[in-house]
Amino acid sequence: EIGTDKVDTDVPAPATGILREILVPEGETVEVGTTIALIGAEGTVPVQDAGSMPDTVEEAAPLSSGTVEEPSPSSEIAPASEPEQTDSERHLADGRFLSPLVRSIAQAENISRDELSRIIGSGRDGRLTKKDVVSYLESRKRPAGRTRTPVSPPPVRKQVSHPVPPDGDSPRVEVIQMGRMRQLIAEHMTHSKRTSAHVTSFSEVDVTRLVRIREANKRAFLARDGVKLTYTPFFVHAAVEALREFPILNSSVEKNQILVKKDYHIGIAVAIKESGLIVPVIRHAGRLSIAGLAHAAGDLAHRARSSELLPDDLQGGTFTLTNVGSLGSLMGTPIILQPQVAILATGSIKKRPIVVEHPEHGDTIAIRHMMVLSLSYDHRVIDGAMGIAFLRRYTEVLENLDPEMEL
Repeated sequence: EIGTDKVDTDVPAPATGILREILVPEGETVEVGTTIALIGAEGTVPVQDAGSMPDTVEEAAPLSSGTVEEPSPSSEIAPASEPEQTDSERHLADGRFLSPLVRSIAQAENISRDELSRIIGSGRDGRLTKKDVVSYLESRKRPAGRTRTPVSPPPVRKQVSHPVPPDGDSPRVEVIQMGRMRQLIAEHMTHSKRTSAHVTSFSEVDVTRLVRIREANKRAFLARDGVKLTYTPFFVHAAVEALREFPILNSSVEKNQILVKKDYHIGIAVAIKESGLIVPVIRHAGRLSIAGLAHAAGDLAHRARSSELLPDDLQGGTFTLTNVGSLGSLMGTPIILQPQVAILATGSIKKRPIVVEHPEHGDTIAIRHMMVLSLSYDHRVIDGAMGIAFLRRYTEVLENLDPEMEL
């Protein structure tokens, strides 16, 4: 199980064989590409600590290269393969994801699903780790006379008590230790604010036509494609169209150079319960239809909430969308995801009385579905006029969607 600054994920071994040596202890932080273990063919030296291996062990290539340590030229290692797992096999009844490592240990030790469900996980969102299962196995081997205690997660909160002052006014403080994900989010957000000259502009958009298109097609779309038709694919579509006209917002800054990206890799922020926010990327969004965008967004959101994202799913974004409206917020002031130069927040959709210009009857009052857009951009690269022009174009795309458009 590998944890990066953006995601915790299970990285399968690049080949089958015997684990010969563990080079990096559990919990250690290392550079990307560092060799963490050596794999050998069947019958080779078993696992040993780094300090106990002979000096003649060959130096291993970085993990990313996929090179496998071989004992002799005649030894061949077959590519790793794993039987297709169903969603129910990968998750417990309470929704917690089971990594391939945890599943293999449970199968080898005959641990039932019911037993796994009773183990308190110390991973993110209560996820079971190897350490949790091993601790459970150790407790299960204790004499029957002893009381078996569940595996407990590392303490996150502690109540700090203070002596009562003479006047009876007792201050009460709860200290909450930041988890790794929260520490990294804090670090990245402050880094972004120090790096980019943040400016946020707002615009109101009439999404009545969008709401009607979605309502008219969502049931047939679900039956045909097997995925829900949300507002996200339309928001991504509008972003791509606006970026085509204002490509400077699809760029990054490197020293004194502005790098304008020719591909549209749109990040979509996904809220993860108790863990913060994660931003997987829809690659080449400009090549996808509304249906293609719906499938891509749905798949990324599902895997984000199931802790199944891979590091590559989070790399290479050129522009980010965050739907603060899904949480009930009217608008927001989102922080730019470095090294990008802009991020757009879509607010909640509300029915409101709006003055509408009618060609025959003049000004009339109508009930319309309205939404606020919040665009944060880097003033080092984008002037206010450019940011507002981008919002205007984005608004035009959403307000003028073709009811007969192909979904």
